[in-house]
Amino acid sequence: MDVPSRQRRHYKKNYKLATQNSGRLFLFAGDQKVEHLNQDFVGKNISAEDQNPEHLFKIAKEAKVGVFAAQWGLISQYGKKYRSVPYLVKLNSRTNLMPTKAQDPISLAWTSVSDVIKYKKETGLKIVGVGYTVYIGGERESEILQEAAQIVQEAHEAGLITVIWMYPRGKNIKNEEDINLIAGGAGVALCLGSDFVKVKYPYTGKIETAKEFLKVTQAAGKTKVICAGGSKLSPAELLKNMSYQLHISQTGGTAIGRNLHQYPLATAVQIAKAIKALVIKNKDLKTAKAILGNIK
Repeated sequence: MDVPSRQRRHYKKNYKLATQNSGRLFLFAGDQKVEHLNQDFVGKNISAEDQNPEHLFKIAKEAKVGVFAAQWGLISQYGKKYRSVPYLVKLNSRTNLMPTKAQDPISLAWTSVSDVIKYKKETGLKIVGVGYTVYIGGERESEILQEAAQIVQEAHEAGLITVIWMYPRGKNIKNEEDINLIAGGAGVALCLGSDFVKVKYPYTGKIETAKEFLKVTQAAGKTKVICAGGSKLSPAELLKNMSYQLHISQTGGTAIGRNLHQYPLATAVQIAKAIKALVIKNKDLKTAKAILGNIK
């Protein structure tokens, strides 16, 4: 109801493009160039291709992901060559250099929604929405929530979709993977009015975890939950957890970063096809693993 009638057609077009008419979101995360600095792009068991930032755009294009999420500066450097990719502009980011024990995290917007609207008009890129990270539990929580609420409102008024990265984090948070706490954060994203909320998932590989995680999707209500891919997993283990999330926890998609971009292009695209079978095409785990083939 916060999308004006004049923008509803545009909003629906962006939503359908991002979810590929499935209602579920396959988000490929490129914002980690800031969030994780270089540690996720160079090292043991990481493809040498990942040292080139363009590798991210090649994956997004060849894999035909739902949205590629990245900061506007990164998109502006490579987007001209990759016009077929649907983009989600990440409005805020912070590095991992300041430990939480030293200071409660805060990450205010680098770019405004009005700037994103301007970029979309000037470049003709497929910018379908914006993303913003919210840290609840810290001293500056109210300031972060105020900015987040304004961003969601402004984005919807312009017909853009929104994804809130929701992380309980700060000196007062004892366990970031506490499912009740994650559920509380998902409920906050609902109250902000976001279309999707990206949260942590405890990757135990157990069905019991997925059953308990149903609390999160229930708390989120009409805001669809997508789970962060987390630390590096084998593709088969990733797909198993993802299947549990979708079919047991009733999540609304997935968000993947290092579990794609750390592979060579051809391998990353093949993994992405298996993910799309689960997320977008609603296929079962056996079908997705068959697409994966012999990739370990």
